[in-house]
Amino acid sequence: MNKNTLIGSILIGAIMIWWFMTTSANNEAAEKAKLAKKAAAKEAAAQVADSAEAPSASGLVLPGSTAEVKAAPVLGAATDKSGDSSSVILSEGQSPESKDLAQQDSAAAEAPKPIAQRTVTVETDKFIMTLSNKGGKVQSVIVKALPDSANQFPELIQDTTLGALDLKLGGADLSEVMFNVDAPEWINVENDTTVQFVFTDANGNQLVRSYGFTKAGVAVRQVNKFKGFRVDNYELSWKGGMRETEVIPKGKSFGGTSYFFSEVIFKNNEITERETFNDAMTFDNANYYWVGMRRKYVAMSVQFDSPVPAQVKAKHINTATEGNPDPGTYSLSIADAVRGDSVAYNFMVLPLEWSEVESLGQGYEKIIVTGSKWFPGSSVWFVWICAMLLKLLKFFYSIIPNYGVAIILVTFIVRGITTPFTIKQLKSTSAMSKLKPQLDEINVKYRSDPQKKQAAVMELYAKNGVNPLASCTGGCLPMIIQMPIFMGLFFVLGRAVELRGMPAFLWITDLSRSDVIFHGFSIPFLMPDGLALLPWIMVVTTYFQTKVTMSGNGAMDPAQQKMMVWMMPAMMFLFSAVMPSGLVLYWIVSNFWSIIQYKIIRRDNGNNGPKTVNGKKVVDAEIVK
Repeated sequence: MNKNTLIGSILIGAIMIWWFMTTSANNEAAEKAKLAKKAAAKEAAAQVADSAEAPSASGLVLPGSTAEVKAAPVLGAATDKSGDSSSVILSEGQSPESKDLAQQDSAAAEAPKPIAQRTVTVETDKFIMTLSNKGGKVQSVIVKALPDSANQFPELIQDTTLGALDLKLGGADLSEVMFNVDAPEWINVENDTTVQFVFTDANGNQLVRSYGFTKAGVAVRQVNKFKGFRVDNYELSWKGGMRETEVIPKGKSFGGTSYFFSEVIFKNNEITERETFNDAMTFDNANYYWVGMRRKYVAMSVQFDSPVPAQVKAKHINTATEGNPDPGTYSLSIADAVRGDSVAYNFMVLPLEWSEVESLGQGYEKIIVTGSKWFPGSSVWFVWICAMLLKLLKFFYSIIPNYGVAIILVTFIVRGITTPFTIKQLKSTSAMSKLKPQLDEINVKYRSDPQKKQAAVMELYAKNGVNPLASCTGGCLPMIIQMPIFMGLFFVLGRAVELRGMPAFLWITDLSRSDVIFHGFSIPFLMPDGLALLPWIMVVTTYFQTKVTMSGNGAMDPAQQKMMVWMMPAMMFLFSAVMPSGLVLYWIVSNFWSIIQYKIIRRDNGNNGPKTVNGKKVVDAEIVK
C-alpha cells in the first residue's frame, strides 16, 4: 500500500467515524426533544385537568348527540365504548381530513352491542328502591313504614316513568343515556351495598353514578364521579313528583283536604320552610341544607353534606280528577356549581315519625309542625309544645296500648292545667253579671248625661271592688294561654303518623280518618265519603257546652247568647264532619269537661236559679230608649 492509499483510507475512516458520531448525537437529541415534548404535553394536560377554571378543548359526547360537556383535552380520537361508534370528536390540532379518516375507520370497525334497558331493585329494612340504567336514576321508591289497608306498601313516586334524580352536566341531559351496570336484578341488603352505573363516552371519559345502601338507614348515598373530565355546573331533576300514600276523601267538602299535604320543603339559613303553590316557583338563592317534597305522613329530600348556594325551582303538577281532590305534586330541580371531581349527597326517605326525624338533627320535625311568622319565636316554643303533647300521647299509649284512651287522658291533663284560668274567668264574669241590674238603673237614670253615667259606673265598680280592666284581662288571658295548647293538639292529632290506622273503641277503627259508619249515605260538602257518627255527638255536646257557658254570662245580651248557642255547633259541624276521628274525640271529651266544670263552679258560687239581693229576687231593669 503506497503512501497516498494509506492517507486516503485514514481520511475515509475518519469521515465515517465522524458521520456515525454526528448521526448518533442527532438521534439522541431528537429522542430527547420528543420525550421532552411528550412530557410537556402531559404536564399541560394535567394542569388543565387539575384546574376547574382552565378552558377545555374537548368534551364528554353523548351517543347520537352533538351536546358536549366541557372536559380536559384528549390526545386522540376513539370510538364510543357506550354503544355509539359514530360519536368521534376532534383532538387538539386534528384536521378535517383526519377526522374523515377517523370516521371511516370507526365505521369500518365492528360496532359494540347496544346496552339494553334494565333495572336493579334494592330492598332494605326501610324501603324498596328500584334504579334504572336509563339515566342511572331512581325509578321507584316503596316505603315499608306505611302499609295500606290491604297491608301493601305504597309507592312514593307519582310517575315512575319519569322517576327522580335525573342529571345534567354543563347543560347536557343524561336522562336518556344508557349506563352499564353490573349488578343483579334484586338485592336484599344485609351489609353496606353499592350499586354503580357507568357511562363511557367516545373519548374514554367516564361518569360513574353510585348508590350506597345500608340495612336499616333512611339515607341512600348518591355519588356522581367524573373521570377524565371536569364540569362547571350540574342540575338534578326530580320529574316524577311524589304520590300520596293515604286515600283522600272523595268529593268536595269543607276542609276535606286540609289534612292532606303536598308541599315543597327545604331548609336554608337554619330555617325549615314549607311551600304550597299552583304554578311554577323559583326560590331565593340561599345556602340549602336539604331540598325535597312531602305528603301527609312521608317526605323525601336531597340532603347535602354542607350548605350549598343552589338554585331551586319547582312546578306544580295537577293530579286531581273528578271525585278525587288530590292537591297534586311538583317537579323539582336543583342546580349548583361543581366543586371538585364529583357531586355527592344523601337521598332521604323519611316517614314523618317525630322522634326518628328529630334524631337526624336536620330540622325535619318542623315539616310536621312549624310556627307562624306572626308570632315571634313560635318555630321554637310552639314546636316544643307539640312535641311535648305527642310525647304525652306516646307515654300513655305505652301504659295502655290504645291511642283513644291516650287522647282522653291528655285532654284531662290539658283541661286540668287550664282550669284555674277558667275559674278566674268565671269569677270575673260572675262579678260583672251581679252588677248588671244596677248598671241598667244607672243607664236609665243618666241616659242623657254620659259624663255622670260614666262617673256613676266607676263609683259602682269601686264600691263593689270590681276592676273592669282586670275583669277583661281575666276573661281574655285564659283563652290566650289555652290557644297554643289547643292548637298544638289540633296539629298533632291531625298529623301524627303514630295515630295512622290506630283503632280506639267500638266503631272508631282509625283515629287518623273520619269515623264513617255507613258509606251508602252521604251529605254533599259535609260528609261526601259517608255518614259519620262522631260529628253528630260533637254537635250535641257543643250545643250544651255553649248554652251552659252563655247562661252564666250575664254581661252578654240575650240575643247574642241565643245566636252563639246555635252558631258554635253549626260551625263545628262543618269542620268536624271530615276531621280525623282523633280530633273529634278530643273536642267531645273537652266539651263534656266544660259542661261538668261550669255546673260545679256555678253551683259552688250560688249562681243556679234566679238572681237575688238580700234574699229578694232581682229583675233586670227595663231600659227606656
